[in-house]
Amino acid sequence: MSTTTYCKGLPTPKSEMNAVGQTELEMFLESYAPIFRSAAIETVNHLLFGDDFNKSQWNTHLQLSYGINKRHANGVISFAKGRVDAAKSHRELHIKTITGKIKSIEKWLKSSERKLKLARKFYAKKNWQYSKTGCNFPLSCSLKYRDTNWSNFGSTDPLMNI
Repeated sequence: MSTTTYCKGLPTPKSEMNAVGQTELEMFLESYAPIFRSAAIETVNHLLFGDDFNKSQWNTHLQLSYGINKRHANGVISFAKGRVDAAKSHRELHIKTITGKIKSIEKWLKSSERKLKLARKFYAKKNWQYSKTGCNFPLSCSLKYRDTNWSNFGSTDPLMNI
């Protein structure tokens, strides 16, 4: 089955063009676009805020309100339903993504707090410098900036908050 696709990039014969320099199809699309947009907005609002949706009644409403035929009304309804369904599924996916990120952050915080607690306990010991096991969160100093990695956690003293 062959299909015809409209493309303005192809040269149009002068016989098909009107006085404005457009074809009949272009004129139709230009005049139909605002009607379709208004009908689609009204349909989306009805789908989002209406309790029940009767396609047959809504189809009739669109035909009477906007003076369009049944096929165009069905197209408006399909377009609006697609937009609403896609928005709802996108929101659900976004919520799942954010939930996963929150779980990952909570896991990282729990692990980091555990490391800090063990490090505080380790550095509170006497003669920790001579320990053979080492620490989970080693203390490091910067001569250039004159601080330690503990200063990034709010306390410069590793023995504080044990």
